[in-house]
Amino acid sequence: MSAYCLNRSAISAKSFIPLTLSEFLAWFEIKVEAMLGAAMARHTVTRAELTEVIYQEVGLSRDESAGLVASVLDRIAEALTRGKTVKISSFGSFSVRDKAERVGRNPKTGEEVPILKRRVVVFRASHVLKDRINTNLEDVKASRAGMS
Repeated sequence: MSAYCLNRSAISAKSFIPLTLSEFLAWFEIKVEAMLGAAMARHTVTRAELTEVIYQEVGLSRDESAGLVASVLDRIAEALTRGKTVKISSFGSFSVRDKAERVGRNPKTGEEVPILKRRVVVFRASHVLKDRINTNLEDVKASRAGMS
């Protein structure tokens, strides 16, 4: 797969201004929001939708767009698999936490069940994202109050 880079108007395999993962995701977030608008708040955004945003906004083929989305997600998954933290500026950070073995209880029967130790992915939202979500929540509440 060719290297994807950012120029002033779009991402292209032919322009060579290297992007960090954070820079790409910040640009990508703007494009996703522009395309999906308010619908983002109502449903889960899928790989297919992300691929479609790149296809429509950047002009890569659908296969190249799907490859780009897969590549970004694979890099994030690989870093987490190695136990690294993935920080995305103005979005948040993903990290892996080790959970100790413990005893749980089956809520239906009350029977004690051992829960094995495991690793879990933890996401911590940045203050920028939290502020954005809460500002958006206030806007939604205000618009609903105006409709009543």
